[in-house]
Amino acid sequence: MGAERKWLFSLFSAAFISFLIFLSFISGFSSSYNNTFSSHKPFDSTVLHGPGHPPAFAYYIFGGRGDGERIFRLLLAVYHPRNRYLLHISADGGDEERARLAALVKSVPAVRGFENVDVFGKPDPNTYMGSTNIAAILRAAAVLLKVGGGWDWFLTLSAMDYPLVTQDDLSHVFSSVKRDLNFIDHTSDLGWKEGQRIEPIVVDPGIYLARRTKIFHATEKRPMPEAFKVFTGSPWVVLSRSFLEFCVCGWDNLPRTILMYVNNVVLSQEVYFHSVVCNSPQFKNTTVNSDLRYFVWDDPPKMEPHYLNTSDYDEMAKSGAAFARQFEKDQPVLDMIDRKILMRGRNRATPGAWCKGRQSLLMDPCSQWGNVNVVKPGPRVKIFDESIKKLISDWNSELDTCT
Repeated sequence: MGAERKWLFSLFSAAFISFLIFLSFISGFSSSYNNTFSSHKPFDSTVLHGPGHPPAFAYYIFGGRGDGERIFRLLLAVYHPRNRYLLHISADGGDEERARLAALVKSVPAVRGFENVDVFGKPDPNTYMGSTNIAAILRAAAVLLKVGGGWDWFLTLSAMDYPLVTQDDLSHVFSSVKRDLNFIDHTSDLGWKEGQRIEPIVVDPGIYLARRTKIFHATEKRPMPEAFKVFTGSPWVVLSRSFLEFCVCGWDNLPRTILMYVNNVVLSQEVYFHSVVCNSPQFKNTTVNSDLRYFVWDDPPKMEPHYLNTSDYDEMAKSGAAFARQFEKDQPVLDMIDRKILMRGRNRATPGAWCKGRQSLLMDPCSQWGNVNVVKPGPRVKIFDESIKKLISDWNSELDTCT
């Protein structure tokens, strides 16, 4: 009997997932926003934004072929009804994988209720080290600005990232942060990058070729620009809404000028926002020099940081960082973060003050909710709060934050 029940359960699960995928195909492509899949809200839910209410965040979460389940797990780890989310599997992934991701998203009761998660139906290319990456980020920012939602900061996460704080803790700590500040690791001391990253001329074939390939290098180099100063730093950013509107809406020509320049720069996502913010008189003193990430690098650093595992957990947990990178799929250390920091059950959203359901093996506490405009910090908020206060104190002591 046990084997028969297990077989029937597996058959039912497969049929249910197939049915969800079918629903995503017939409803996702006719979304309210062109080229995205959207959930549908069955009732009115009051989410309040602006002064006097906790800040909200717009997350752009992306990955490539085979990353659908990792993106979904990351979404659950950072989910909150007050936030906005845009998920993207790049062009090397298939429509079936995007449809499956959309089906998984639709299976979350809160997502259906608050209608705050979208999945790109028409993907962008993602060439390693090429400018298609910054193009995809700017597209995501434009979509998130268009769909609105009253969010205050824009964050980029890849499928290899994971949070080290709950969304209640993040929102609580950022309640005391000026909402025009940008958390962006940056420097004008280019060092070896000047000759190896900035001066070389490269072409991203993802701009004009359908198939994926590597960037092309020109034989000649170009001199450093005189019209603006080049800054570089971490590609992982937390950007204010006002600064993103400046970049996307373009009432000044500076963002477009720098975008045209970095189109031929190696790893343009490590140059673009950094150079725009630090060459703008309006925004140059809004930069807190941090990406809020935990990494473990080689010495000297290689192209990517180490993959993190359970032996790194203690240092991560006390680092005061909001996110960590990079993780392999389904690593045990992710389960440790879920259990010890996020208090998150498998295939469930990270619980917060908004979750009002009874927690049990059979019931997700976030399948029922109360007032989503209240956040309640958890026992680990002190570490993150001290880290942010230190960064803000350093920022306040700087006369010029773009040096």
